[in-house]
Amino acid sequence: STQGYSSAASDVYKRQVWYSCGAIALKNKFKIYFMKIVVLDAYTLNPGERRWEELEELGEVVVHDRTAQLDVVRRAKDAEVVLTNKTILDGFILNLLPKLKYIGVLATGYNVVDLDVARQRGIVVTNIPAYSTQSVAQMAIAHLLNITQRVAHYAHEVHNGVWSAQPDFCYWNTPLIELAGKKIGIVGFGNTGQATAQIAEALGMEVWVYTSKPKKSLPKKYQKVTLNELFSACDVVSLHCPLTAENKEMVNSFRLSLMKQGAILINTSRGGLIDEKALEQALLSGKLLGAGLDVLSSEPVPNGNPLLKLKNCFITPHIAWATRESRMRLMNQAVENLKAWMEGRTINNVLEI
Repeated sequence: STQGYSSAASDVYKRQVWYSCGAIALKNKFKIYFMKIVVLDAYTLNPGERRWEELEELGEVVVHDRTAQLDVVRRAKDAEVVLTNKTILDGFILNLLPKLKYIGVLATGYNVVDLDVARQRGIVVTNIPAYSTQSVAQMAIAHLLNITQRVAHYAHEVHNGVWSAQPDFCYWNTPLIELAGKKIGIVGFGNTGQATAQIAEALGMEVWVYTSKPKKSLPKKYQKVTLNELFSACDVVSLHCPLTAENKEMVNSFRLSLMKQGAILINTSRGGLIDEKALEQALLSGKLLGAGLDVLSSEPVPNGNPLLKLKNCFITPHIAWATRESRMRLMNQAVENLKAWMEGRTINNVLEI
């Protein structure tokens, strides 16, 4: 009985009872489902590599690899819990899901959910912060090394017999660049920016940082500078900040014009941070030696995107986050977030940020 409880306390009590009943049922090998959980777009996170068995311990789970927007309401109408990655849950959709109590975003960014309507409806929204820090930093440096050492290019040349036809013991036809002593500018100094800076420092690079964090919180060797100073002085600029209305296309023709001749741009953050037409011109003119991009303004990339034709623009298909280790951390944290809510507490609740 919940008589005498406030509405909020009553909800907490009920969730604790549901969770306890489910745990007792599972312990005794009875299958009593106390809650419906719908995963709207599971494929990129878990393309059949493992079962959702930890999630299945918490309720009746229905997993969809992908969900078109027109199918969201039909698939989620009876769900109390919905997990989504990129499938949009706007206000219109949320108001058509009367049973919905919890949304778990299977990513760090949560702009796919209308938070105002979720708050009005009393729907808890959680996300997964910092699960891919090391993987994304690794990709940023991988792009940088590919541009400076051209590993993919030379492996291709060797397979095509170009080295075999040379009169000398070695062969190269592009500039090869040592990173030690070069300046790298890190735009955004959250978890991923810090991890990237640490790897760059290990390679002997001088680290410059654009961040809202106070200077005293940075390692003493790092230079805190303005954004324009960073673009002007650094040999490499690597983006590690979220996309906001204020910084959309902050890498524009003006900032690209500030960069050194032959500088390098890396983006493993959000495609919308870059004005892609301006970047195309900087690459075509030779102002930039190269760009390494794991993200673009439109994904998947349309065939007509002019960056695809540029030999000094290296694009990977938004996979910096997608190492197996990173994805398993994400899945595990998604379950922990849901468990916490069922026990009457919340972790990674974006409405409390």
